[in-house]
Amino acid sequence: MSKAILLILLALSAIQLIRPLGWPGLKKRSDFWKLALGGLIFLVFSISLIALFD
Repeated sequence: MSKAILLILLALSAIQLIRPLGWPGLKKRSDFWKLALGGLIFLVFSISLIALFD
């Protein structure tokens, strides 16, 4: 599941580089890093949950 969400965030980052999405906080092309940072935070959180319940 986390891989699918990361692929979606990667696609959104690529779209953001081509044409800004226009969402709040994502008005410029250079804002793609916010999507990448969100994906990294999500990945760390999901790995921590998996390690916690394993």
